[in-house]
Amino acid sequence: MKKLLCATAVAAISAAAAQAEDIKIGVILGFTGPLESITPHMAAGAEMAMKEVSDSGKLLDGSTVTPVRGDSTCVDAAAATAAAERLVTTDKVNAIMGADCSGVTGAILANVAVPNGVVMISPSATSPGLSTAEDNGLFFRTAPSDARQGEVVAAILKDRGIGSVAISYTNNDYGKGLAESIQRNFEAAGGKVTISTAHEDGKADYSAEVGSLASAGGDALVVAGYVDQGGSGVIQAALDTGAFSTFVLPDGMYGTVLEEKFGTSLDGSFGDVPGTDSPGAATFVEMATAAGFEGTSSFTGESYDAAALIMLAMQAAKSSSSADFKDKVMDVANAPGEPIYPGELAKGLELIAAGTDIDYVGATAVELIGPGESAGNYREYEFKDGKITTVGFR
Repeated sequence: MKKLLCATAVAAISAAAAQAEDIKIGVILGFTGPLESITPHMAAGAEMAMKEVSDSGKLLDGSTVTPVRGDSTCVDAAAATAAAERLVTTDKVNAIMGADCSGVTGAILANVAVPNGVVMISPSATSPGLSTAEDNGLFFRTAPSDARQGEVVAAILKDRGIGSVAISYTNNDYGKGLAESIQRNFEAAGGKVTISTAHEDGKADYSAEVGSLASAGGDALVVAGYVDQGGSGVIQAALDTGAFSTFVLPDGMYGTVLEEKFGTSLDGSFGDVPGTDSPGAATFVEMATAAGFEGTSSFTGESYDAAALIMLAMQAAKSSSSADFKDKVMDVANAPGEPIYPGELAKGLELIAAGTDIDYVGATAVELIGPGESAGNYREYEFKDGKITTVGFR
């Protein structure tokens, strides 16, 4: 009888081992390009979630998760598409956490994800145009659309008593969509946009652009650009000429690199970035600090949440195949169910395996609406004594 029991146990162990997989998730972000100062923290957030799940041994009969990085460049659609193609065809990733910037995200979605049936969850692509992109139910984002950010920026401007602004935006899908949303909502609230004009990234001098903005005037200059590129160049030119002293800085312009570049010159300037004051946000920052990266950096929490949703959806579908788990992402992201926070992914996996519904709240108070995008929570910040200071949440 003992021999029979041992044989049965060995068979059970073998069966479990046979079902376990090495699941690969692509992490495609702009490791080079205009957001290269924040993407390492974003990748670290996503990869922390993957390690948490792998270490738990709770995913799909003990499967492990391996991140595979690809460089989206943020701005080069051809390079981003090639990088994503390698992830899918050569590395055989089961899903993609990314991309980051809206233009390259749309290119990867249309040219790689949809043709190959691969789920993508972007933590930071915010163009309103992505809400209506053809995606075959494969595309989600833990960052809110800029249609929502435009409402938030307009509300901040109104509450601060600013009656007129000039807008300088980076000349791509992200910049255009955000600038249009800000202008539409600000004017609807009674504000005046004196000029809204594009700037190109990669230039050494932005004095000509700032000259046009200065001629139009305004109580403040909205810079809808990238912190590591033309956006900072526009700020520098405006400070050098004295054209503007107050800057409004949406999510693409958020980063501690501004403290290093401009210090107290930005005192009184303000902006917004996706974020919440939920219990999960504080827990995530603690986890990030322990892991050695900056948890308050832009879109780090959204990156953790994007990776977490992929793995929880796999568990709910009992499959690592995108074709199977794409229909489970909304289920695990939203109520009803047991709330799951950062550091509780093992608990979430166990509950799902037991047939219990979960509501993944995560680091950013996740709630997916409509076409699978975040409902939209924002942290308002301002510069005081050369440092970024949180003002509140909207």
